[in-house]
Amino acid sequence: MVRETPGETAKAGSTDPAAEGAPAKPPTIYDVARVAGVSHQTVSRLLRGYEGIRPQTKTRVMDALQELGYRPNLAARSLTTGRSQRIGALTHEIDQVGPSKIAQGASVAARQAGYLLDIVTLDMSNADAINDALELIMQHDLAGVLALASTDEMTQAFEAADFRVPAYIAAEEDDAFSNRRSELTSVGLPALIAHLAGLGHRTLLHIAGSTTYSAARNRRRAYEAAVADLSLHSQGVVYGDWSARSGYEAITGLRGKLEATAVVAANDQMALGAMLALTEQGYRIPEDISVAGIDDIPEAGYFSPPLTTLRVNFAAQGRNAVQQLLGQIEGFTPPSSTGLTSQLITRRSTGPAPGTAGHK
Repeated sequence: MVRETPGETAKAGSTDPAAEGAPAKPPTIYDVARVAGVSHQTVSRLLRGYEGIRPQTKTRVMDALQELGYRPNLAARSLTTGRSQRIGALTHEIDQVGPSKIAQGASVAARQAGYLLDIVTLDMSNADAINDALELIMQHDLAGVLALASTDEMTQAFEAADFRVPAYIAAEEDDAFSNRRSELTSVGLPALIAHLAGLGHRTLLHIAGSTTYSAARNRRRAYEAAVADLSLHSQGVVYGDWSARSGYEAITGLRGKLEATAVVAANDQMALGAMLALTEQGYRIPEDISVAGIDDIPEAGYFSPPLTTLRVNFAAQGRNAVQQLLGQIEGFTPPSSTGLTSQLITRRSTGPAPGTAGHK
């Protein structure tokens, strides 16, 4: 095989600028529009995070972006608009599944819209953490601030903060004070409880998350409502802190006999801890008792047995938060939030209740 060197190519009389060492011209949105067969306005709207684009059109544009290797020129855009292309994101518990996936979704949406997301993780054990983080992040020229709140304390602190730039506080609304429940609590959890009822379970137990989280309160209320709607019985609610350890301790700390034939944990980690505690107590899953969780973490399908759960689209929550903030920054009306969406994923941790026809 003969391999040409750059020098040999040049001697052969090539006029290819790339071969002569000249930098290739980066693709523009007009190039992307040409390859995708759409208008440049459509490409611009998609890059700003606008979701009112037909799925097939969005797919063509995304394929063209990847094919051409398009990257927004943030410096040039800043000079043109006179506005920074950096967004500061404040979050905490980044090691937890929900917050990390929300931040990832926000980062992707910001990048697609031509912005860079700077993520600052807060130390909630320090009362001055939020003010310190704000002082740090505001030293940079920011277009806006995205405040990702999980707890009541975080939301209250963000609401009292002086951001000095456009800001959006992304927090799950408390269903008790909202006119609109999320799809997770209005459809997802009822579907999960109905799945257990269909397997013959009549008495359930709920392991809830910390009461300082609106997500935990929403999931607990949705569980209780679904149980009541199907005329089932709840042995009660025990509380954890979202960790596997707390799920384990919720079961080992139960007072009296476990009457429930199914346990519904507010997240998959607590379900994992509960499964270990139940197994250590001699219960077989799902022959003696069924266990279900919420979130569908990557490991859920590899629990022993694999976990039935509700798959939650946290990334969509992060994307929506960015769209809401960009609406303030760029002066457009973003699509209204659809809240958390979910999908029931049935696996081998749930089965027919003991004593039913389907039980073996």
